[in-house]
Amino acid sequence: MLLRTLLSRELIGLGLRDLRAHQLRSFLTALGMIFGVGAVICMLAIGEGASAEQLESIRLLGSENIIVRSVEPPRSEEASEAQTFVRKYGIKLEDIERISQLPHVKELVKMRDVASDITYGARRCDGTVLGTTENFFDVVNVRVARGRGLTPLDAQRHSKVCVIGQEVARKLFVHGDPLGKTVSVISRSTGPVPYEVVGVLGTLVTAGAPAKGIGARNINRDVYIPLSVADLRYGDVKVKAQSGSREIKEVQYSDVYVNADAQENVLGVSKSIERVMRHGHRQLDYAIIVPLELLQQAEQSKKIWQIVLGSIAGISLLVGGIGIMNIMLASVTERTREIGIRRALGAKRYHITAQFLVETVILSVSGGIIGIIVGIGFASVVTWVVNWETIIPWWGVILSFMVSAVVGVSFGLYPARAAAGLDPIEALRYE
Repeated sequence: MLLRTLLSRELIGLGLRDLRAHQLRSFLTALGMIFGVGAVICMLAIGEGASAEQLESIRLLGSENIIVRSVEPPRSEEASEAQTFVRKYGIKLEDIERISQLPHVKELVKMRDVASDITYGARRCDGTVLGTTENFFDVVNVRVARGRGLTPLDAQRHSKVCVIGQEVARKLFVHGDPLGKTVSVISRSTGPVPYEVVGVLGTLVTAGAPAKGIGARNINRDVYIPLSVADLRYGDVKVKAQSGSREIKEVQYSDVYVNADAQENVLGVSKSIERVMRHGHRQLDYAIIVPLELLQQAEQSKKIWQIVLGSIAGISLLVGGIGIMNIMLASVTERTREIGIRRALGAKRYHITAQFLVETVILSVSGGIIGIIVGIGFASVVTWVVNWETIIPWWGVILSFMVSAVVGVSFGLYPARAAAGLDPIEALRYE
């Protein structure tokens, strides 16, 4: 009966007329809901954008991959004082051979860091030149946007070809087409070596941010050459001069990507790799990164972040609901005589309850709709002003709107029942 009365056109029209009669008060009452819903949507959009960037940078590494990386150990005092010193550390060939024999290892990607200076004519770019195998692009889920990737034939022929990242292409070839052009890779041990550009990678927005993609390199600034060419021309030695001293680093492989045969075997394979590496190294000159573990941790953090943000923003909705209840209680007091007249003319209690509930529903629903628009607008402003990607979750929009409606009705029910409970005779005598 109450629901049927609530949906009657006459009662809805009466509620709208009463709200229009006090426009400023109605607007101020709905303002709590507007900013409550807007805050929920905006905060969730900012949180979703931040976590999506982090998750994407981890997914780029591959959920079925384990990354073993060479890490330079701290220098000893004797080495720091010497003018020329040789440092031998990191992943060795025997490590890779042992890892390849582990169960559930599908394939390996070997990488060697050989240089950091790339030039084309008078233009220069700081990046990372890496020798790698042709399966790198498939295992690491990197897309070659133009041209082609490295092939087994390139490795067999020791072809001086390369695939460059998007940032390298922009810096060296401002307006030109990089494909078919020749860039020079400069190393202290070999001097400049020319390489023909055969491919350009697609832009990877999240790689390299923050902290270079959580242990990942910024692939946009990478240059990839065949590993056989890196072995032949550069070997294991990398020379670096600084502050009057010369440091010679001997690192056989800078990185190894280990691809497991199934996602459920990743953690087991990572533990086996850790045992292999610990057995063959006296010092901690390596790091093992498991993207699947990072992904699980990031997703858990995302859920906690959403709960915290939703809870904080939800308080605004409760405040808005309290505002509606306060205004409606004041309205009951103000319209006590009107309620007495309606009861005297035959209106039932549920009619009075429905009249006030219609007003609270209109306030909360209209406030929720406007709040959705405000929240989306604020999220867009954040993206535009601070260049922070925001993602508006559809479930957040629906949830915030539903909560605003429920809060509005819940906090409006008490004033409505209070109005319906007034004694008609006492209400008529009220001044």
